[in-house]
Amino acid sequence: MVGPSSSHTAGAVRMGYVALKLLKDKPVYASIELFGSFAATGKGHGTDRALVAGLLGMKSDDSRIPYSLNIAQDEGMRVFFEYPENNGVQTADFHQGDMHPNTAVFNLQGEHGRKLCMQASSIGGGRIMVNKIDGITVNFSGEMHTLIVHNYDTPGHVAAVTNLLFENKINIATMNLYRVGRGAYAVMVLETDQSVDEKIVCDIEKIKGIIKVTYFDGEQ
Repeated sequence: MVGPSSSHTAGAVRMGYVALKLLKDKPVYASIELFGSFAATGKGHGTDRALVAGLLGMKSDDSRIPYSLNIAQDEGMRVFFEYPENNGVQTADFHQGDMHPNTAVFNLQGEHGRKLCMQASSIGGGRIMVNKIDGITVNFSGEMHTLIVHNYDTPGHVAAVTNLLFENKINIATMNLYRVGRGAYAVMVLETDQSVDEKIVCDIEKIKGIIKVTYFDGEQ
């Protein structure tokens, strides 16, 4: 790895890289909120440069990480860092009492108009946990192939999605369900042993009641 800290540098690169893959677009605007230890000591550990390096598609051993802010500027990416805790601000989706010490919130916009809000934490040893996407709890590591299915909380969606994966010989390693409220907005997060073909993702999107599907092709 490049940098002094597996949590503040290597993990931060990973967070930015996962955000890039979830955005599925070249970022042209990034507002990144830093919390906890990231906000307190991140600058000295190069966390800001690491997060942006990930957004540029770099991995944790890339020798260009120290120069990522300049590279981003050269590529036309506008980057802003915010420190809400230092300003006494408490965001609606983030509460100090249940946060991990190394947390960042990415607010991204791509060159084709795609947008993403992702909250993630660096949990040690270069490993991360994606906590929320667009304000919805997801909690996945990004180390496995991951489907995030947004749907209305009505009967049949879990069966429809899992049956489709079964028909395509895709084994589910873990599965978690979240919902805003009964009969409201729901999310299922499925980590799979095999990669999920784009056609299968499109077939899931066509299921009645599915709002959107986000897929991350996991990498160690």
